[in-house]
Amino acid sequence: MDTVYAALGDRVLVGDGNSGWDDCLRGHDIECVAAEAAESERAFVGPSDAGLQRTTDGGATWETVLDAGDRVTSVTVSPRDADVVWAGTEPSAVYRSADGGETWNEKPGLTELDSAARWSFPPRPDTHHVRWLALAPDDPEQVYAAIEAGAFVRSPDGGETWVDHPDGARRDNHTLATHPDAPDRVYTAAGDGFALSTDRGAAWTHPQEGLAHRYVWGLAIHPDDPDCAIVSAASGPRSAHSTHGESYVYRWNGDRWTQSMDGLPGPEGLARPILTAAPTDGFLALTNHGLFQSKHGETWVKQNLVGGDWTAEYDQVPSGLAIV
Repeated sequence: MDTVYAALGDRVLVGDGNSGWDDCLRGHDIECVAAEAAESERAFVGPSDAGLQRTTDGGATWETVLDAGDRVTSVTVSPRDADVVWAGTEPSAVYRSADGGETWNEKPGLTELDSAARWSFPPRPDTHHVRWLALAPDDPEQVYAAIEAGAFVRSPDGGETWVDHPDGARRDNHTLATHPDAPDRVYTAAGDGFALSTDRGAAWTHPQEGLAHRYVWGLAIHPDDPDCAIVSAASGPRSAHSTHGESYVYRWNGDRWTQSMDGLPGPEGLARPILTAAPTDGFLALTNHGLFQSKHGETWVKQNLVGGDWTAEYDQVPSGLAIV
């Protein structure tokens, strides 16, 4: 197992498979985490109360590198250039760094879009945020942004201009994904279901057959197959975002969805997992019961990164996952 940055509700756990977790940033309300293999000792974490945090030594020390907005709600590192980092905040704004997080520029015009008048996050209806940022794998200037709640928007020129929400796109987007073998595709997991674009976000289809739970949160695409996707889903937000709720993982084969719970805890007592693709391990799922791995999204095996049992204090709703 490579280095894993696993974000829970109030801390980030860092582990490499050879020892227990290192417990980092404890006491913060964690929103997101990102890292890239080219700089495996460097990771970024967005808490709601301390600005964007960066480590350059594998989690041993952290520093604030972006203090903007009330909350840092999304962060992504370019797979083509690990020094290019994007961050999103609440209220909705997008920032870019070209030097590994040393300096940042806000990208203009996001909230000038026509759809912005309708953006609103239900638990805090007077505001909204950038829930996820993704980049086209063949063009780092193509930026996709999920606004929670209200829109999917995109920029063709590195955030200098923005294209507003297209007809047919999901409005309550949670997680976006792209794939290097299908660079025109954009995938989204949203509160109103799964959706797929094959033309870089301009038009959308809604493959739902077999997906019995439509409040979709986690999303990952198999590193070797753009037609193999997994999502985490629940009947609604109350069930999804609770360690006493009920959540499911589904697998898509390019045609229909099937439940993929073999080896996972739950569904009772399972908070919606955070999912990611792992180049050498297929998929990883971070749950409130531990970290699980699956080669193809069909069966799951718990990973022994803790040096013992997953303790009660780790039984939290997960918020982010990165493997490098």
